[in-house]
Amino acid sequence: MSVAKVTEISSCSSKSFEDAIESGIERASRTLDQIQGAWINEMKVNVTDGKITGYCVNMKVTFVLK
Repeated sequence: MSVAKVTEISSCSSKSFEDAIESGIERASRTLDQIQGAWINEMKVNVTDGKITGYCVNMKVTFVLK
């Protein structure tokens, strides 16, 4: 039997939502072992002078405890 935990993280990218998700998971995997998946809770864009300058996501990441 395995036990999993969920933690919430935020990640931003100047390229895209997909890049924000990928970089967030990549960074989380440096300190969390056995990441199993993620739910995207929120997606937000940062706007400066009428142009999108950033793509941000809040996500819940599931990982298995040792």
